[in-house]
Amino acid sequence: MKIYTKKGDKGTTGVFGGKREAKNSARIECLGTLDEVNSTIGLLRAKLGNDHSWQPNLHRIQKDLMDMMSHLARPSDSNKANPNPRPTDGAEFCEVWIDELENAMSSPSDYFLLPGGNEISALCHVCRTQMRRGERSLFSLAQEDPECVEDYVAAYINRLSDLFFTLARAEMDTHGVAEEKWNLFLYKRKKKS
Repeated sequence: MKIYTKKGDKGTTGVFGGKREAKNSARIECLGTLDEVNSTIGLLRAKLGNDHSWQPNLHRIQKDLMDMMSHLARPSDSNKANPNPRPTDGAEFCEVWIDELENAMSSPSDYFLLPGGNEISALCHVCRTQMRRGERSLFSLAQEDPECVEDYVAAYINRLSDLFFTLARAEMDTHGVAEEKWNLFLYKRKKKS
């Protein structure tokens, strides 16, 4: 079987159920953004090396993203069932890992930070920002096809951006790289007033 089909040459792409959608539709934009962040996570994993302690969790996230994209590629009026598992515990999985990472760090997260620090931390910030863009496009899709975007997907995608922020901080903390602080978080500023 050839990798190219030529079916997308006129600006549409196939979705489950046999329909075709414009390549700039909310569904395809969302899928493309999640695919992009999944590729960036792959780059992060390659940079970390095979024995890094984050590998199993990042591998799980990549597989979960593929499963979620499979669900999002099915319009709610599609008759085809999705055989892939639903990672319904994704938000909780992220929260547990975030808490573990924060408990191991030398200082709490009170500030907005300038992305950077070292290559791994900066790459985690790229994942974070791509995930935020994926979240925005997910809600555009939800406006067009509300039944397609299940609550567990929205919660997981939201938590993943928090996780990558925390991974960026954990990387810097582990290597003794100082955080470049910008502004205190708003809720922290209100407490000081």
